[in-house]
Amino acid sequence: MSTLLKTAQIFVFVLISFGAVIAQQGTLTGTIKSQLNGELIPGVSVEIKKLNLSTETNENGKYEFTGIPDGTYTIVTHTDGFADKAQTVTVTSGAATLDFELSLKSINAEVTISATGEEQSVYESFSSVNSVGSTRIAEKASTSVGEVLENEAGVSVRSFGGGGSGRPSIRGFEGDRVLILQDGVRNGSIGAGSGDHGEPVATTNLERLEVIKGPATLLYGSNAIGGVVNAVTDDEDRAHEGVRGYFTALGGSVNRQAGIAGGLEYGFGKNLFELNLNSTREGDFHTPLGQIPNSASAAHGGSGSYGYFADKAFFRTTLTLDRRRYGIPYAPLYESRELLSIINGGIDCTGDAPPCQYNINELKRIFSNQLPPVPDEQVDIKMRRNNYRFVGGFRDLKSPVESGTFTVDFTDYRHQEIETANGTDSVATTFDNDVFSYRGIFGQSKYNKLSGQFGFEGYRRSYLTQGAEQLIDGRVRQNNFSVFALEEISFERVAIQFGGRLETNRYRPTNPALNQRDFTGFSGAIGARFEAWKGGSFVANFASSYRPPALEELYNNGPHVGTVTFEVGNENLTRERSNGIEFSFRQNSSRVRFNGSVFYNDISNFMYLAPLDQNGDGQIDIEDGLPIAEYLQNDSRFYGADATLDVDINQYVGVFFVGDIVKAKLKNPDVSLPRITPARGRFGLDLKFKSVNLRPEILLVGKRGAGDIFTIETPTAGYGVFNINGSYAFTVKNAAHIITFGGQNLGNKLYRNHVNFLKDIAPERGRGFKVSYTLRFF
Repeated sequence: MSTLLKTAQIFVFVLISFGAVIAQQGTLTGTIKSQLNGELIPGVSVEIKKLNLSTETNENGKYEFTGIPDGTYTIVTHTDGFADKAQTVTVTSGAATLDFELSLKSINAEVTISATGEEQSVYESFSSVNSVGSTRIAEKASTSVGEVLENEAGVSVRSFGGGGSGRPSIRGFEGDRVLILQDGVRNGSIGAGSGDHGEPVATTNLERLEVIKGPATLLYGSNAIGGVVNAVTDDEDRAHEGVRGYFTALGGSVNRQAGIAGGLEYGFGKNLFELNLNSTREGDFHTPLGQIPNSASAAHGGSGSYGYFADKAFFRTTLTLDRRRYGIPYAPLYESRELLSIINGGIDCTGDAPPCQYNINELKRIFSNQLPPVPDEQVDIKMRRNNYRFVGGFRDLKSPVESGTFTVDFTDYRHQEIETANGTDSVATTFDNDVFSYRGIFGQSKYNKLSGQFGFEGYRRSYLTQGAEQLIDGRVRQNNFSVFALEEISFERVAIQFGGRLETNRYRPTNPALNQRDFTGFSGAIGARFEAWKGGSFVANFASSYRPPALEELYNNGPHVGTVTFEVGNENLTRERSNGIEFSFRQNSSRVRFNGSVFYNDISNFMYLAPLDQNGDGQIDIEDGLPIAEYLQNDSRFYGADATLDVDINQYVGVFFVGDIVKAKLKNPDVSLPRITPARGRFGLDLKFKSVNLRPEILLVGKRGAGDIFTIETPTAGYGVFNINGSYAFTVKNAAHIITFGGQNLGNKLYRNHVNFLKDIAPERGRGFKVSYTLRFF
């Protein structure tokens, strides 16, 4: 009897426990509709990344998840033609409901994949992230990724006068400290090494542009010590049935711009084919002082891919071709020493020992209200990039390692500096850069409150310059390898992220006169995110990041118009070490969206180009008509803040603000570093009526005074400009039409960009208008 009683007690206990477990699991349902017309959208992919669950909406636009453990989850949607959206929901015992309203490919995207390698909301990321949607990209309509991003918080454009050379500067960092990626892998260009080298990114074929502000070395390596820009061309990770695609046409007045782009996806079964094409040309742009000669650019290219997506495994292979040519304004004036002669009162400075000095203040005075003479010759960059990529992996395994992605990538990059005289082209200098990259990243199954990923990455680089501006004598080979891990512990309202990366770099010049160098270093970071209330969170991060010298910093030696210096490399450079802290606050609610950060980076052994005065006469030494500068090291600090704010006053009117400020100085002597963006603020209205959106704005930029500039810089005045942008969108069955329009610098203000290498002789663009039309069918 007692045995029977014990058995009954055990049975009741198990039954109650089982019931308790069942009670702790819930159901999540919802509907997804278009924000434009309220129609329900079928076939939308809905994912709970935390649980590796996914489903699609049915023909009535409804989705459902069952057996969801109690907890708080981020739900991400994805479908072609509409912007990805991320929302948070808390599931308790019983049922929870979460509905979505999707907008067309948006101005500011809400989802990022760059911060952790997995899709998540930009408001929940530990890193500070800007995510720019395809509508904003079409609005900006530029062949330069830097120009597309120039008005984002914490981001400006570093250029050499023309649009083709524009490259992002993030919180004052530029060059080799800002890494440009294409779908998560380095793009193999040499844009980091010179102010006149652009980035071969086909902006009109992009889904979105993501910017990680601050150190991102854990996932992407030492070149990301200042930040990352990831150009996302496609985020499809599963096949779909049927045909999807888009077509874009655009034009602009300030530089007689015209361009088209288009793409097609065709899926059947588990197979997916994709084709993208683009072509854009831009003429010389106009300023209030006149036209900037040889500032034109042209870019053409495309990509094709095939992918196979099974339930547990996938692979994708892609071929991308990019061809572009763009001008380098006024470059011949530097090469011929004509600018040097002009600023020395017309003295002939072409001899071997000219009695001339590089007086930058005189240069600024002469050309404050006029443009330099049009050179007799012109210098262009003709660029070619061929990229071959294979991506494969596995997912949704019931094992400690639940997913893995492997990428093998080869880039064949070449650009030539073309000198044109009397209508005849001749190749002056050729740059070859071949990069073989590989990467493996593995996702861990969630264990209690711990989740994360780990992986390895490496690349082999072969770099060679030949010709008149041969900065390095002989080929240099670089071999990089690293291992990394990024882990996260999640509690109810607190999450902690931590990780590390061990990286090694080997430089092997073929010229025996150059020294071989080896570097190995560790980067680590820890961060915490605190949920203060629903939609509001505080984030604190600390990162200690390592960066070895770049190849150019070690070995360059010769005249380099792209940096307006005669560069002298330093083979004795040691590694940089950056220790940085950042505090952020994010608010994401139906009416208020805020994302702001303050940061401080203390950098030991910071590498920079320092002008030389070897004879001690108090003047910068000149060689080949350019000031001589050597790569030196000193301790430095970068600090500042940036923020974005959007407030919906009602369904028709909203206001927005984007602002940033950064200070960057050497510690001893206390001198500002070059090309640091002045304080900026962008204020505007967001006016909405049905399918029309209008955004007038005022951009105010502070000055860089005499006490806040580098040795070979001049002060830059502050300015304000008025812009207006807008869009009109409407949908029909399985198609969306988007028209964007805008006017920039409507007051035709004469102003100069402090981050432009040619700011003292070439002002920025005058009044201009842009328009684009995009058709998306799905």
